[in-house]
Amino acid sequence: MQDLFSLNDKVIVVTGGTGILGNAFITAIAEAGGSVGILGRNEDIATQRADLIKSNGGKAIALKADVLDEKSLEKARDIILKEFGSIYGLVNGAGGNMPDGVLQPDEDIFDIRIQGMKNVLDLNLWGTIIPTQVFGKSIAQSGGGSIINISSMNSKRAVTKVLGYNMGKAAIDCYTQWFAVELARRYGEAIRINAIAPGFFLTEQNRMLLTNPDGTFTPRGASVIKQTPLSRFGNADELKGALVWLLSEASKFVTGSTVTVDGGFSIFSGV
Repeated sequence: MQDLFSLNDKVIVVTGGTGILGNAFITAIAEAGGSVGILGRNEDIATQRADLIKSNGGKAIALKADVLDEKSLEKARDIILKEFGSIYGLVNGAGGNMPDGVLQPDEDIFDIRIQGMKNVLDLNLWGTIIPTQVFGKSIAQSGGGSIINISSMNSKRAVTKVLGYNMGKAAIDCYTQWFAVELARRYGEAIRINAIAPGFFLTEQNRMLLTNPDGTFTPRGASVIKQTPLSRFGNADELKGALVWLLSEASKFVTGSTVTVDGGFSIFSGV
């Protein structure tokens, strides 16, 4: 059974590998025996994390790139291919929100900052599609593997303030399903694509929205906890099991699926 979940000899690229959730992803891959490409815009953090993995006996490389810049992604792809020879998997962990993509309650709904919403949509949708195009071809040439996208609670439910993020994650769900069908038709069982939908986890981007400086909940954070049957925010390490499962041979008949890790948020009616 243990071999089913092994990532030994598998090279996996993680975009957004310099973030909080990205750190959980790269450590999960390393702990399962995989070699990891830590891709992000902050080269210093990527290097620090790669060095830590290597100091613990793992294999990792820092890759500086922007998920919306195809040329920088191609450069990163060439570096990892030169270092490890092949690419088995891709985790599209880059994404998030921006201040101009937020509509506050006291703002007129007809004063939405259109460009801000477009920027957030681009980051979450095209920031997933473009890396898949760049690294996916190498995955196919290496004999196949697994791709994981990151969905969200925002993809199925109207979460206030963050329209651009809602639209971006809803599009990720559509893209994951569509691409899974087309991959299967063209490559059979060789390449699978699935998604993980995290519930509410504290990150750099949402911490100030959900918690006060003293650690207590903001009204928005309290609303999230009230809607979550397990009555807490998630810990990034709690995404590791789903990630390794979807990357490994243990899920070889799973494609086009979204695995929800949310403490029950998405199923609770509030009553």
